[in-house]
Amino acid sequence: MHASNRPTPPSHSPTSAAELLRLHAGATVLRLALGSTMLAHGLLKVLVFGMPGTVAFFVAQGFPAWTAWIVTAAELAGGLALAAGVLVRPVALAFLPILAGVVATLAPNGFWFDARGGGGWEFPALLAAGMVAQALVGPGRLALGPWLARRRTALGAAVPIRLAA
Repeated sequence: MHASNRPTPPSHSPTSAAELLRLHAGATVLRLALGSTMLAHGLLKVLVFGMPGTVAFFVAQGFPAWTAWIVTAAELAGGLALAAGVLVRPVALAFLPILAGVVATLAPNGFWFDARGGGGWEFPALLAAGMVAQALVGPGRLALGPWLARRRTALGAAVPIRLAA
């Protein structure tokens, strides 16, 4: 077949308003699900297990005690940031080492969750895949971060701040 007779592949970039709305809504649903899940895990560590219990669990798994505090703070702050749509891409990527640690910790339990014997690694692996997807698609338009950036840019252009006289 001659090059000029080849069919043109369809464009995969969204062109219609409906397609854009679906993309932004999908990014928002993913962001809210991931953010609320991470926030809930952080709250579980603080309010249910308590930090002494969380630290003891981390130490029993072979992690230094201080990592319990870092992970809990990351889940609380990162979960809120994701849910609000602030710094979504870097926060989603920052969760990947934490989730990799969870997967490695749960690997001996097998893939599936077993209420009798502990958690499997399927759920943290799914969360990690979701974080990668979120980092790729971004926050969507229904997020606080892009709105704050536009406000800051608009205010910065209207009211320049001079740091030196």
